[in-house]
Amino acid sequence: MLASRRLAVLKEHFVDRWLGAALDYIPRWLEFQMRQTELPGCVIAVAHRGRIVLEQAFGYADLGRGVALTPRHRFRVASHSKSFTSAGIMRLREQGKLRLDDTAGRFVRDLHPKVACTTVAQLLSHSAGLVRDGWDAGQWQDRRPFRSEQELRADLKQAPIIEGNTRFKYSNHGYGLAGLVIEAVTGAPYRDWIEREIVETVGLEETRSDAPLPSAVPVARGHSGKHPVGRRLTIPGDNPTNALAAATGFVSTAADLARFFNQLSPDAHRSVLSRASRREMIRRQWRDPYSSLERYYGLGIISGTLGDWDWFGHSGGFQGFITRTATLPAQDLTLSVLTNAADGLAHPWLDGAVHVLRCFAKHGAPPRKLADWSGRWWSLWGAFDLVPAGDKVFVTMPAFLNPFMDASELAIAGRDRGCVALAGGFASHGEQARLVRARGGRATEFWLGGNKLLPEAAVVREMKARYGKRGRQSG
Repeated sequence: MLASRRLAVLKEHFVDRWLGAALDYIPRWLEFQMRQTELPGCVIAVAHRGRIVLEQAFGYADLGRGVALTPRHRFRVASHSKSFTSAGIMRLREQGKLRLDDTAGRFVRDLHPKVACTTVAQLLSHSAGLVRDGWDAGQWQDRRPFRSEQELRADLKQAPIIEGNTRFKYSNHGYGLAGLVIEAVTGAPYRDWIEREIVETVGLEETRSDAPLPSAVPVARGHSGKHPVGRRLTIPGDNPTNALAAATGFVSTAADLARFFNQLSPDAHRSVLSRASRREMIRRQWRDPYSSLERYYGLGIISGTLGDWDWFGHSGGFQGFITRTATLPAQDLTLSVLTNAADGLAHPWLDGAVHVLRCFAKHGAPPRKLADWSGRWWSLWGAFDLVPAGDKVFVTMPAFLNPFMDASELAIAGRDRGCVALAGGFASHGEQARLVRARGGRATEFWLGGNKLLPEAAVVREMKARYGKRGRQSG
């Protein structure tokens, strides 16, 4: 099931035409990805210059009960919480109430002496050397509750795992300690202060710092993978994170996350923080030293480069939820992809959406004369999308995590004629491309070289007629 809201702002003058064309294709590609992977649900939101320009939901909020997912359903967004906490610390810094080189022991008592010597900056950049999740991390398996303040403080009486300020070492406990710092400085509970000073000030109406939420609020349920049980199980995802809310408690929507992270861009016109604070948050302070991905950590912010586009943002993993948000500062775009399954593909789907944006930014919006050279075509080998961009038509594979990867390029010579102007050596480079129309003018066949592709319903009929009986026998 699918729910969408393409917003009228796309028609306003400030939205580039190439962006509108890209936002038309991204949901069609994601819809196919959802169908192919059979994941429970996904929501995507895109913010441009502070405004939401795309918001769409796919699938189910609760697979077992058949509840359709909408953009208004709240998700556990887990470690996105760290970006909110870091923004809170930076706000206190701007108010002169703390400094980044202040030690944790200045604000929080009864810490291990080495923990007490860690700085606020080290807590926010995961360079304090602290334990990741304590000596029993069963909260991530729903085997135990998240730590109370008393339990967190007991863990923080233990020595750091490694020497501080020597490498990037992720620590939820470090952010739990940052939450205690905020409480000590403000004299208010973390949840009350962060929601008043950050969430409400930014203007986020669908974000809270922890669960549970009021019963009237729509909440997406998490889901396990299909294995080892053999089917997906529903995970409530409504448990509070207690003293670790500053690390992983937040509940939000894709649209709210897109708004928040868009405001963290140094060039954002409106933000809860100064430009200097935003630059400090996204600055690449520590490289992830042992990862196949080239990525960095700042102050509550992950960053990297995809192609030639820089990005910053955060991700989250909660029981039954995988989520990710990224801002493209040079393009003034923020994307947020939320999934409600333990095997959700929020990371590659966000990257795939960025690849789509990069293609349209490079080639531009297509002219109207190429409108007929679009749509989805099928064969025994799966689906192919005709996607016009600029003066070209790309033959993309919606089954790919990057649909434009190795896509053939068509040069169109007439209403129904073209050629494969560029393709890989194993494809149909230099051969013909053509459309065949019915009497009423509707395209009913697409020929790519010598291969005939048809609408989905026609291929279904063809395959059932050819293989249906054999398929029943072999099944």
